[in-house]
Amino acid sequence: MLATTMYKHLLLTFGIMCACGVAHSENLEVPGTGRWETMSFPAAEVERVARMKYADIVSTYKVSAQLDVDRNLTRRVHKIGEILIVAAATFKPVVSTWKWEFHTTADDDVDAFCLAGGKIMIGSAFVNKLKLSDGELAILIAHEMAHAVAEHQREELSEAKRIQGRVTTAEILTENLGLDLGLQIRLHDLSVQEETEADHLGMLMAHQAGYLGRDMVSFFAKLAASDSAGAQSSGYPSIASRISMARGMAKLFASREK
Repeated sequence: MLATTMYKHLLLTFGIMCACGVAHSENLEVPGTGRWETMSFPAAEVERVARMKYADIVSTYKVSAQLDVDRNLTRRVHKIGEILIVAAATFKPVVSTWKWEFHTTADDDVDAFCLAGGKIMIGSAFVNKLKLSDGELAILIAHEMAHAVAEHQREELSEAKRIQGRVTTAEILTENLGLDLGLQIRLHDLSVQEETEADHLGMLMAHQAGYLGRDMVSFFAKLAASDSAGAQSSGYPSIASRISMARGMAKLFASREK
């Protein structure tokens, strides 16, 4: 996720709330990568609370005149998002039934983030700073969508519950998570793994949608050249490894097209 550190922690808080005393366990295979996740909170609750929180965020930005200010960018995001939904459904058919939402914000603190069930927010300052083409913007949006497709927020909270090793509700866990630095540190490796996976799955989805390998490489190259690359060092794979993956996947896609 290309969000700020604050938003990265908020994703856990925003995404999930579960009723007390309801046992849940589910093994889920991540499409495109084959990795297995163990979930201890129901997807329906994750998505329900995400919808509520996203509505709060949208309302807050609307009141502060920071929502969809850049109309041209908002149109671009919607158009690209609709194309990518079709591609995402080839990896996980259920996503075609989700009520995806795409907005932009003038909040300079936001790069991009996605809440469970396909709730996307893109920072206009971030996009304009990197001067993203439509192809490069598609890579950014696909990365965020990949987090939703892979249900990463749900996985992170489930892992937090396992680490704590005691019966708790998701509501209590999410309230305490932002204050528990030790737990955040213990979730670091999972966070890096999920970011790597979102890069991988996102590029697969973008390729499926018809976007080019060169857009993947140029997006991460621009990210590396920006100040944002340094700000994302915690909880993210190195920018060098991300560029390397993009180059490798671009070569793979090019070989398949011959």
